Amino acid sequence: MEQINYKDEGQFCSGHVACAGCAEAVTLRVILNTIGPNAIAVVAPSCTAVICGAAPASSVKIPVFHAAIETCAATASGVKRALVKRGKDDTTVLGFAGDGGTYDIGLQSLSSAAERNEDILYICFDNEGYMNTGGQKSSSTPLSASTGSTPTGKTTRKKNLIEILAAHRIPYIATASPSDLNDLAAKVKKAKSIRGTKVIIVLIPCLPGWGIGDDSAVKVARLAVDAGVFPLFEVEDGVRYSLNNNNKTQPVEAYLKQQKRYRHLSDDEFKTIQTNVDDDWQRLQQRVDQS
Repeated sequence: MEQINYKDEGQFCSGHVACAGCAEAVTLRVILNTIGPNAIAVVAPSCTAVICGAAPASSVKIPVFHAAIETCAATASGVKRALVKRGKDDTTVLGFAGDGGTYDIGLQSLSSAAERNEDILYICFDNEGYMNTGGQKSSSTPLSASTGSTPTGKTTRKKNLIEILAAHRIPYIATASPSDLNDLAAKVKKAKSIRGTKVIIVLIPCLPGWGIGDDSAVKVARLAVDAGVFPLFEVEDGVRYSLNNNNKTQPVEAYLKQQKRYRHLSDDEFKTIQTNVDDDWQRLQQRVDQS
């Protein structure tokens, strides 16, 4: 078992209201302690907003500004510009949002910030659905997953937000997982050192939304990485790709069968998803090879 290699600076407090066993809490702990105290967070309505809480009972030590769900990136951009105007260029401005506030409702705001190359670090906690409002599907929800609004399975594939962001040619994009916290911390540290728009998408298995056990979030996240469903990689300046996990070691079925949202799948549907994952993995490797 790999030891988590980071120093806890007390930037995230106990007593928060995340679901018991939620991997987002430990992920937030690593992100905030890696960033340090010289930071401000802008949070869209999401599970993250609930976990962070409101002053004076916030679970995070840095200032937190709660924005509208569609304005996280725009608000973070404004906060950063105000800080620069006051001579506080070195303060990190974080944007925290879920996939609903990133892939869907907040995409216009994020795209505009990326086009302007605003100096913010935007982190999407991707639990692949609107889990804070009943588990409805988002455009991040994968093919065939059962949700509150797609009870028989989603009929379209997950939006490839990485490629959309890469087309903006922003300095840094990365994926991360609570199963690989040293990798996450390294990517946050790297992003902090870069000027311009940085985006990190973190997979967060949702215990009730995905139908997994309270002690299974990290295990399921690791299976997603090992099966190639959620590869860990980086994109720099929109063109340079690098893989952080180079091999798929598990079949997709091993990942899917851990979750109730896929229990309705037939053997043919499992095969279709495996084929899609294999094709995506091959395309990603080609991009890495061409970088």
